[in-house]
Amino acid sequence: MLFTIMEIIRIFNYVVFIYFITLNLWYFILNILALRGLKRYLLHLEVTGPYDKLLMRSAPPVTLLTPAFNESENCIKSVESQLKIQYPNMRILFINDGSTDDTLEKMLNYFDMQPAFLPQIAFLETKAVKKIYRSSKHPDLWLIDKENGKKADALNAGINYCQTPLFCAIDNDSMLEQDSISRVVLPFIEDTRTIVNGGIIRIANGCTFKNGHITKVGLPKNIIAAFQVMEYLRAFYSGRLAWDMLNASLIVSGAFGVFRHSTVVAAGGYRHQTIGEDMELIVRLHKYCSDKKIPYRIRYIPDPVAWTEAPETLKTLAKQRDRWQRGLIDSIRLHIKMLFHPRYKTVGLLAMPFYFIYEMLGPIIEISGYLLFFFLILIGFASTTYIIAFLLVAVILGMALSVFSLILEELSFHRYPRFRHLLKLIGLALIENIGYRQLNSWWRIKGTWSYLRRNQNWY
Repeated sequence: MLFTIMEIIRIFNYVVFIYFITLNLWYFILNILALRGLKRYLLHLEVTGPYDKLLMRSAPPVTLLTPAFNESENCIKSVESQLKIQYPNMRILFINDGSTDDTLEKMLNYFDMQPAFLPQIAFLETKAVKKIYRSSKHPDLWLIDKENGKKADALNAGINYCQTPLFCAIDNDSMLEQDSISRVVLPFIEDTRTIVNGGIIRIANGCTFKNGHITKVGLPKNIIAAFQVMEYLRAFYSGRLAWDMLNASLIVSGAFGVFRHSTVVAAGGYRHQTIGEDMELIVRLHKYCSDKKIPYRIRYIPDPVAWTEAPETLKTLAKQRDRWQRGLIDSIRLHIKMLFHPRYKTVGLLAMPFYFIYEMLGPIIEISGYLLFFFLILIGFASTTYIIAFLLVAVILGMALSVFSLILEELSFHRYPRFRHLLKLIGLALIENIGYRQLNSWWRIKGTWSYLRRNQNWY
């Protein structure tokens, strides 16, 4: 019986080692692709410039859709920030999703909003719209007051009343830099196949803002938020840049993404019964355009920035990662037929398998591998060679890849100006792989369990 158990342990050890080796190999390839993508984008900026006047003359109108539920504390600050965005033709559509606090009253009073008529041009199913308002101070600022239906429902209501060919979905607690919209629409101007483009999300904790715009970039003093700075850099520089190179982006952050209105409406808008409405829509757009044989591009560029507050407590962060994991699983489950399907090209053959194996199932393999590692050490069955090999593939290579992501940031936009920022980021890149990464994997396992228990709560 002991022999049988040890054989099972040995086989599982091979599975864990193969998982970590292939995961790091994948990340290495993605990093190389990201480096190429970054070089290509920086060269493109040198040629066109971020404010190319000829391009901006043809800039399409954009509507900012901001869904809000009980955002009394942030709504005024957020909208004031949006009003300062520099773009030739932009409308703001604030969607009050049945707030039970004084969000609506604050918006109506502060911006002097009066009842107004706005034609509905799409008919996605949503909860009832009560009334529409328009600001007398800012004619391009509108408000939809509707019954509560959660985030996807609120966004669909905004899409129904969106009068422009492009819309930008943005979280109420996110703040765009003044030139972010000008930058993020460029792919739509340069390539008519573009149906979605996302920008980078950066952590606002530790930064200084004035009148809704950033005046000083800094790093958070809170260690939990600081870890997320490194985490976001790795995700957006090493991950999304690489998938963009492969035309296989599966995620455009719900906090900042621009969409072609007509394509989203044709594909059915945001799905109501899912917790990860942002990822699910992107996967469905890939499927819709591929099935209909519509030439398309879903893009990501690393220059347009939205700043967002990161959780600073383990409890809040755990809830966020639990929700993200549930959204990931739901998106994959709903479109499982795309997995390994050649019709969907790099999406079906590369991106979907990667997210299925390494993002959805990966946390279970990782945590099981760590538990087995410490168990073998405890009972004295772990050789020195095994310990070194495990730490190399599970921890050291992860550190190296995190540092590489930091190098990409430093080689490109260098948003953290001080040398001490660089030193702190290097330290974070090294130590996040010891404890923080494992904690994230545990939260994602809990998210998997929550999904199996059908927990679909958002707010």
